[in-house]
Amino acid sequence: MSEAPNFDPIAKPYRWLEYLAFGKALQNVRLHHLPALLHCRNALILGDGDGRFTAALLAANQHITVRAIDTSAVMLQLLRQRSELSSPTAATRLHTQQANALTFPIEDSYDLIVTHFFLDCLTQPELNSLITRTAKQMSPEALWLVSDFRIPTGLAMLPAQLLVRSLYLAFRILTGLRITELPDHTTPLQQSGLTCIAHQYHLAGLLTTELWRY
Repeated sequence: MSEAPNFDPIAKPYRWLEYLAFGKALQNVRLHHLPALLHCRNALILGDGDGRFTAALLAANQHITVRAIDTSAVMLQLLRQRSELSSPTAATRLHTQQANALTFPIEDSYDLIVTHFFLDCLTQPELNSLITRTAKQMSPEALWLVSDFRIPTGLAMLPAQLLVRSLYLAFRILTGLRITELPDHTTPLQQSGLTCIAHQYHLAGLLTTELWRY
């Protein structure tokens, strides 16, 4: 990431901060497409934070192996703890790595990539680079699950812009994140050969969850 933000300070209270701001909306978005992932066997999850999605995936799909990448050691610790509580075999199916998603070596082939509320922490050039290099490691018919904020059109546009700007300011204060605007993930995903096969909007279009196929 651009200025190496530090997410350790917000790792433990993050769940409650999220609930305070959005209730269960973000978690509902994360889990919306979970039933479509039960056939996947090898997943790469980037920036899942405290691991609520990873834990749910391991519990729902008893045959999947997950590699979770995050820059925050505290987030990864919470992710491991939550996953092991959710599934008795998580310890053998989950591999965590503290690393920068932009630079860590991707050596395996994956049939599932997951980026929940992570791509909005990248600049456009960083996002383009991440998608280009990660897509090369996707197996045929692999899925990429994206959940993120978006700016809807119409009457909701201005409130959404103000909210997103406020969120970036809060994360800049709390973590040092320097990003100030949402990047475009649609174009680089399409350019890398992926097709959006399903999407769902929440909170009047402020949130989107999308399933892309390679």
